[in-house]
Amino acid sequence: MDGYKIIAYLADWADWKVQDVDAKKLTHINYAFATIEDGRVVAKVLDRNLGKIHLSKEIKAQNPHLKTLISIGGWGADGFSDAALTEDSRELFADTAVEFMKEYDFDGVDIDWEYPCSSAAGIVSRPEDKVNFTLMLKQLRQRLDEEGKRDNRHYLLTIAAGAGQYFIDGTEMGKVQEYLDFINIMTYDFATGVDKRTGHHTHLYESKITPGSSSDKSMRLFMAQGIPASKLVLGVAFYGRAWSGVSGGNNGLGQEGVPGAGGLDTSYTNLSANLINKNGFTRYWDEDAKAPYLYNGDIFISYDDEESIGYKVDYIKKTGLGGVMFWEYSSDKTGTLLQKLYDGLRS
Repeated sequence: MDGYKIIAYLADWADWKVQDVDAKKLTHINYAFATIEDGRVVAKVLDRNLGKIHLSKEIKAQNPHLKTLISIGGWGADGFSDAALTEDSRELFADTAVEFMKEYDFDGVDIDWEYPCSSAAGIVSRPEDKVNFTLMLKQLRQRLDEEGKRDNRHYLLTIAAGAGQYFIDGTEMGKVQEYLDFINIMTYDFATGVDKRTGHHTHLYESKITPGSSSDKSMRLFMAQGIPASKLVLGVAFYGRAWSGVSGGNNGLGQEGVPGAGGLDTSYTNLSANLINKNGFTRYWDEDAKAPYLYNGDIFISYDDEESIGYKVDYIKKTGLGGVMFWEYSSDKTGTLLQKLYDGLRS
């Protein structure tokens, strides 16, 4: 694949079996999630013990070139600010992260702190997080390198980064990137379940109808910090975002609505089977944003599909990015979106 990365987040709680994961089309799997408890990395997520993490070895056996990382954190995962606070707490965190990685035979660690200096997810934050995030990653890089010397190998260290100015403001990305192998930019959820107006949630370029954010703007924001494009990985969504009670202007785009649409399943599996040009929904295309959306006169859905992913693949090649990351593997049981990424980045 000419060195391009295809990275899947694989959620422990999601509906998948080993045979469902096409490991040969992936370069990396970020296993989601381990969390922090009393400063230590533990095998828990969503207040329960991880149930499938032992299966990561079986998945890895399908592809000898596949690298697996344990992703620590996720939305609402607390403990980072405390773990990064002092030299002793950073040492404890790094030691237990490496121990966890070794215990479950991972090839590296992915840090998903959402977000330094921010309590948006209901977690503890401090102004000191900005500097402490750098120190935490420096300590973790040192521990991984020490372990790598013993094992005669290189252990990976990556992060999942928020796609907006808030993440740049809360971190020292110019310094942080020195300790990282690559950076996964979460270029999705631009429009989310708190927004009272519909919008694209994972569009490539700025929309004239709903101007503001875009994946392209996000990638340029990180490159402006002095980070090489080859270290940046573009995020793709295997799920949609929905609103109900949406009026018909612009076929629902940029209109007021109620976020969430009553728990409608917006996995690409369901979108493909039941919603795209089906059951009263019509697919529309925003040429400026290079993004599809659905509308049925009441419910609006923003999502990624083969066409939008095709433009993202072209963008990765044109811009010299490191590859693509997507959330979350089991959300497309058709295999269509992964196949599009694989074919596009392999050619």
